[in-house]
Amino acid sequence: MFGNDADFLLSLHRSHAAELRAEAAADRLARSLTSRVSRSWLGRRQQVARSGEARR
Repeated sequence: MFGNDADFLLSLHRSHAAELRAEAAADRLARSLTSRVSRSWLGRRQQVARSGEARR
């Protein structure tokens, strides 16, 4: 399959780099989705209202 060790190492490096890029993209997507939900104006207003109700 591989002509020599250099070809094998290069192939291994490329596949590992592709996996790392895919993981990083998935992490970025997860962070962007959770931050949008937690930073929404409506969500913040609901949290403030709930904390005000708890004080009563």
